[in-house]
Amino acid sequence: MRKILTVLTALIILPFASFAKDPEVRLDIVPYPQSVEIGKGSVKIAGAQFYCDPRLDSLSRVTVASLAGKLSLVTGKISTNVIGISSTIAPPQKGFVFLFDKAMEDEEYSISATAKCITVKASSSNGFLYAVQTIKQMLPTAVYGRKMAVSEDWSIPVCEIKDKPRFKYRGMHLDCARHFFPVEEVKRYLDIMAVHKLNRFHWHLSDDQGWRIEIKNYPRLTEIGAYRSGTMIGKDFGSNDGIVYGGYYTQAQIKEVVKYAAGLGITVIPEIDLPGHMLGALSAYPQMGCTGGPYEVWTKWGVSNAVLCPGKEDTFYFLEGVLTEVMEIFPSEYIHIGGDECPKDHWKTCPDCQKRIAELGLKSDDKHSAEDYLQNYVTSRIQAFLGNKGRKIIGWDEILEGNLSEGATVMSWRGVDGGIQAAKMGFDAIMTPNTYCYFDYCQALKSENENEPLNIGGELPIEKVYGYEPFDGMDENSAKHILGVQANLWTEYIEEPEHLEYMLLPRMAALSEIQWCDQSRKDFERFKTAIDHEFKIYDTLGYTYSKVIKGIHGYKN
Repeated sequence: MRKILTVLTALIILPFASFAKDPEVRLDIVPYPQSVEIGKGSVKIAGAQFYCDPRLDSLSRVTVASLAGKLSLVTGKISTNVIGISSTIAPPQKGFVFLFDKAMEDEEYSISATAKCITVKASSSNGFLYAVQTIKQMLPTAVYGRKMAVSEDWSIPVCEIKDKPRFKYRGMHLDCARHFFPVEEVKRYLDIMAVHKLNRFHWHLSDDQGWRIEIKNYPRLTEIGAYRSGTMIGKDFGSNDGIVYGGYYTQAQIKEVVKYAAGLGITVIPEIDLPGHMLGALSAYPQMGCTGGPYEVWTKWGVSNAVLCPGKEDTFYFLEGVLTEVMEIFPSEYIHIGGDECPKDHWKTCPDCQKRIAELGLKSDDKHSAEDYLQNYVTSRIQAFLGNKGRKIIGWDEILEGNLSEGATVMSWRGVDGGIQAAKMGFDAIMTPNTYCYFDYCQALKSENENEPLNIGGELPIEKVYGYEPFDGMDENSAKHILGVQANLWTEYIEEPEHLEYMLLPRMAALSEIQWCDQSRKDFERFKTAIDHEFKIYDTLGYTYSKVIKGIHGYKN
C-alpha cells in the first residue's frame, strides 16, 4: 500500500511545453465533452509530474496511479522522485495536478491544459475516472496498450474542458442466460463500457433457457436449471443439436465481477426475471409451477408458457429466498425483476391462482384481465419485500399493466411508449427502446444482412442509434422522470465472444453520446470523423467490432 501511495504522488521532471504550429486541432473524444476550448500549442506528457490532492478518495488515487503507471510504461519514462501536496501548500505549476473540488456535481470534471500544467478537478471518483478516460482519448491509442511506444507524440493540446453527463443512468445490458459468457469476457465487456463512460451494467442472469447464478439455499437451480439438453440450430425451431449446453457463475465469481466493475465506476444491476421466463427455475423446482411439471430447460428461443404460480405461498417463499441471496451479492440500489412476456394461460385454469384471485377480489375490466392484476400483485409484493431491505425495483414496461405501486422504475423496451406513459404517471423510467437500443438487431440494412453474422433480425444501423433523442414525445415534467438510456444485447444467436463484441461495437460509442451529450452537442458528422480513432482503440485493446459504417461486413473480415 505504501508503494501505491508513493506512485500516487509521483514526480518526474522533464522538459515541458511544445507548441503546435497549427492551432486547428480536432479532439476525437467519444462521448464528446459538453464544453471544449482548444488553445495554441500542446503539452508534452512523457515524464510528466503527478500530484494528488490529499482529499482524493482511495479509488481516485488508484485512478491517478493507474494513469501514471500506464504513461511510464508506454512512454518509457519511469517515476523516480516523490513530492506530495498538503492542504496548506499551493498546487505546483508543472505536470498533472489532480484536485478535489466540492463545488462540482457528482461525475462532473474539468481539465485545464496549459503549456506546463494539466489540472484535473472533480468531486467524485467517477469524475476523476472520466477525466482520465478523456485524457487517454487525446493521446495516441498506444496508451491503451501494454508495450513501450516511445516514437509516438506523447502530448495533448492546450485546452479547457468542462464536462458532465446528461443522464445519471448510462447503462448496457448483457444476456448471459441464452448463451453463457465466462467471467473474463464479462470483464472485457465492463472494460469497454468504462472507455465510453457508461456506469450501469444490467446483468440478465435467468431465463427459460438457463439459470446462471448460484443460490446456495436452492442448489438445484444450478445443478439442473443451468443446463439444457441442446440448442436449436439456426432459426429452425423444430431442431436440436443434442449438445448439452450451460454454465453458471458462483457467488464468489459474481462478487469478483461486482468489485471489478466498481473499480471502473460501474454499478452492476442483477436481473432475476419473474414471474415469466422462469423455465430454468421450474425445471429444478417444478412444485413452483401451476402444473407441477415435469419441466425442462428450454432448448429453443422464444417464450415458454410455463411460469411461476402466484397462487402458492411457497412461490413467494422461494422468490424471497433467492432475492435475499441476490441482495447479499449485489450492493446495487436497484434489483431488476423482469416482469415481461408472462403468458397467463396456466393461471386461468390453475385452482391455486383462481383462489388467489378470488381472495384478492381481482376483477377483469375493459383494460386488463384478472390475471393481469394477479401479476401486478406479484410485482407489488416483491417490490415491498425488496423495499423493506432498502432496495428498489426496475421492471420491463409490462409492469405498467395494472396498478403499479409508487417507487417502481419502468424500463421501456417495446418502443418508447412505455417510458412516455410511465413518466406521465410520475414513475421514473429508463429508455431502452428496441427501435433504437437493441444491439442484437443487425447493424446493416436488410439488403446487406446476408453478409452479416446470424442475428435475430431487424436492422439497427449506427446512424439510427445515434439519432435517438430520449425526450421526444415528452413534456418538461415527464422528462424529469427519465433517469437515462440503456442498450440491450440479447444473445439467442450470439455464442462466441467475438460475435458478442461485433454486435456491441461501435454502436456502444453512439449510445454513449446519447447518454452523455446534451442534444445540442451531438453531431453525427463529427462522430463519424472520430470513429477511426475509436477503431484504433478497439484494435489496441483487441476487440472485435463492426466496420459496416465503412462498408465492410462480417466480423471475420
